[in-house]
Amino acid sequence: METQDALQWIAEVFEESPGRINEGTLRQDIPGWDSLGTLSLIAGLDERFDIQLSEQDIEALKSVSDLLDLLRRHGALVAA
Repeated sequence: METQDALQWIAEVFEESPGRINEGTLRQDIPGWDSLGTLSLIAGLDERFDIQLSEQDIEALKSVSDLLDLLRRHGALVAA
């Protein structure tokens, strides 16, 4: 998956318009990234990428950039 595809997927998870999500978007700037959105994210990462998150992983996700880094570390996102 390339970065643009990942941004599209993230927008879908949080029910946001794709144009509102970029690498610099912070968690607090995404209304859908609340507790329910976090559960959707966890489920999506597990189902689509076979990535299971620890509690520490979840707490460390403060921005879209953090999420993209997580995908890179797990080999789900190709380097640009």
